[in-house]
Amino acid sequence: MSQIAREKMEYDVVIVGAGPAGLSAAIRLKQLDADLSVVVLEKGSEVGAHILSGAVLDPVGLDALLPDWRSMGAPIKTLVQEDNFYMLGPAGQIRIPNFPMPPLMNNHGNYIVSMANVCRWMAGVAEGLGVEIFPGMSCSELVFDGNRVAGVVAGEFGRDPATGEPGPSHEPGMELHGKYVFLSEGVRGSLSKQVIEKYDLSKGHCPQKYGLGMKEIWEIDPAKHKLGTVTHTMGWPLGKNAGGGSFIYHLENNQVYIGFVVHLNYENPHLYPYMEFQRFKHHPMVAELLAGGKRVAYGARAISEGGWQSMPKMVAPGVALLGCSVGMVNVPRIKGNHNAMLSGKAAAEAAHAAIKAGRAGDELAAYEAEVRGGAIGADLKKVRNVKPLWSKYGLVASLMGGGLDMWTNTLGFSLFGTLKHGKSDAAATGLAKDFAPIDYPKPDGTLSFDRLTNVAYSFTNHDEAQPAHLKLKDPSIPIAVNLPKYAEPAQRYCPAGVYEVVAEDGKAPRFVINFQNCVHCKTCDIKDPSQNIVWTTPQGAGGPNYPNM
Repeated sequence: MSQIAREKMEYDVVIVGAGPAGLSAAIRLKQLDADLSVVVLEKGSEVGAHILSGAVLDPVGLDALLPDWRSMGAPIKTLVQEDNFYMLGPAGQIRIPNFPMPPLMNNHGNYIVSMANVCRWMAGVAEGLGVEIFPGMSCSELVFDGNRVAGVVAGEFGRDPATGEPGPSHEPGMELHGKYVFLSEGVRGSLSKQVIEKYDLSKGHCPQKYGLGMKEIWEIDPAKHKLGTVTHTMGWPLGKNAGGGSFIYHLENNQVYIGFVVHLNYENPHLYPYMEFQRFKHHPMVAELLAGGKRVAYGARAISEGGWQSMPKMVAPGVALLGCSVGMVNVPRIKGNHNAMLSGKAAAEAAHAAIKAGRAGDELAAYEAEVRGGAIGADLKKVRNVKPLWSKYGLVASLMGGGLDMWTNTLGFSLFGTLKHGKSDAAATGLAKDFAPIDYPKPDGTLSFDRLTNVAYSFTNHDEAQPAHLKLKDPSIPIAVNLPKYAEPAQRYCPAGVYEVVAEDGKAPRFVINFQNCVHCKTCDIKDPSQNIVWTTPQGAGGPNYPNM
């Protein structure tokens, strides 16, 4: 524990992260016992500030948590009306028919939503039940009592930007203690990462796998807008360079969400995921849709893709990992919000039972048992082999073998058993000398945009008078190791232009970290081949401020 003197506040349950998992846990705790004291700490400037709108929501989680949500004013209105799948080539596309797909791939009954607005609404529900929610409160440290997690440090400001030590205007923040601490930080959360390492929670499980998801919100010509239409594509422009694909969702107000996912186990260090996304929008099918429209927001985040095999142990003394802190995304469905909500509900029920029995600070084994043996486990088991098949054998094998495996799993068995994931995404990166550089077209400023211009549409802001939240374990590695071996891929895999190698005449190249640009996607923490970059929470409410739309 830090030696800095801090005020302390005691709660029954402390929740880090106001996403769907954390808010579901808070709501369920208060449903079970209105007298429980529950606090939710959110690092964004407001609830939803770090969630770029645009998702297809399976309402099963919300149905379980708030069965009357339809009459409660939830911002969930747009039912999926049309579901399209395409395989793209450079100049055309082939429609993949829906009928041979397993039933679980059907979006009937699902909704196109702004998850930012759903979370804002859920926060209102939680506050109405008596939950305390504090936005702009980054949680920088775990608090331990012996071997158990006893709380977190939140709201620290004023560390010196050069040394990281407390400066003249230092505000130490507060220690918020709980009988139990829930970490619902999203993918690769910094506190969750510490817990997984300290308690060796990944032992016996496959390494977590990730994708980088980039998204733009566009307002398009009303004549081209088809409310409730969902389109997914695979193939071009990635081809054999990387796994991944796209999604296009038509929401209200003539808006479409354009998303592009690149699996981070790609080998070619010259690959530039952001430019693959920009190139994708020049496909004739997409370009025709966007022509005459305008981009109104941009953002990016990592996606957990390991699924069933990669979920670590979820509990340790005093602490539980929720939602994407564990990795509960159903990759072929591109859906995880429903499982996040179910995990929050399950954690709350386990904590309530423990507190009612007079317990505190132990492992919530009932929570883990429910996740693995209940609806979340059933959802993820059915698709557990799709990602390993894709990684090992490519897109076509994944479509055929993965599709067959999803069908047989629907019937209760698998021809493949449970396939394992291989090396980590960082270790998958190949040497630069073994791959040809990729020549990307220059953005045209109409359909495609340079990275820094687009970052402005994430409304990202960090106080420059604070220590950089992106840390190098060894400052020499980017130039001494990553540049000669891998052409320093941080210059390309970051979707916000945070990392640069600056070469000036007569001077040695130097590695520059523009942390002010960071959109909190965590890709650098995941993909750096030397595992030398550590993402930590910035002071205050730094990061993106995605629009409320």
